[in-house]
Amino acid sequence: MTTKLITLHSWPRLDRPVLVVTLEGWIDAGQASGTAMATLLETLETTPVATFDSDLLIDHRARRPVLRIENGVETKLEWPELRLDVAAGQAGRDVLLLSGPEPDMRWHQLLDEVLEVAGRLGVETVVGLGAFPAPVPHTRPVRLAATSTDAELAGRVGYIPATIDVPAGLQGALVHTAGARGLEAVGLWARVPHYASALPYPGASAALLDQLAIVAGIELETSQLHRAAKATAAQIDELISGSEEHVALVRQLERQHDAEEGMAAIDFGELPSGDELADELQRFLRGEH
Repeated sequence: MTTKLITLHSWPRLDRPVLVVTLEGWIDAGQASGTAMATLLETLETTPVATFDSDLLIDHRARRPVLRIENGVETKLEWPELRLDVAAGQAGRDVLLLSGPEPDMRWHQLLDEVLEVAGRLGVETVVGLGAFPAPVPHTRPVRLAATSTDAELAGRVGYIPATIDVPAGLQGALVHTAGARGLEAVGLWARVPHYASALPYPGASAALLDQLAIVAGIELETSQLHRAAKATAAQIDELISGSEEHVALVRQLERQHDAEEGMAAIDFGELPSGDELADELQRFLRGEH
């Protein structure tokens, strides 16, 4: 007998719910999707809907629990766990949020159970949030690339016109499987400047949530992220202004960005090296300059 991975605590009656998915452990340049999900959990009034059997899903040697010790006293033990929360009646339609670490095991079973629960809750739309490093400048608005089993849906957002094989995370597998089973499903991916991808990049988080609001037809508060994005851009400008080489790199990326018509393919072979700039940027934003 197969053990269930998900335990539902209630079966709320929801209004055309959208399921938003962000799982830790896969590509998330600039911490964009993680910050976007954290913003949703902080700004929406949520309640737990389900718990997951983490012992069957997570290798705790790879993702160890965190033990808090205060003056020699063990005060808290936090285990990594998946969450399914619901925000009802706040954004124009109800929102389900699936977040937490990407499971290490039982992907097929988890996909089936998540989509079974989604079906019983009346989910109509599934949206995955992610971000990847790309040859784009921080001086231009963040562009998104969509993936979907539905070409029309991907075209609404924009996509990379190329055929590529990439390793898939569970999040991508969930979006794909949902689409294959007839749900409206799309992955939204923010392009983060490669030289800033190792640090928080709130502009990408804001772009993800703004596009989520459009795709799902919901209302979300992103003003704080946009303010943080302006502050981050100003900090990067301050650092770059002190180096002609760094200014030239950004100008080259601007020319490439502005020359694109629609969503151009990414040519990593032409990617200007941003390693030195990335290292200096990290030191600068951490106050080491």
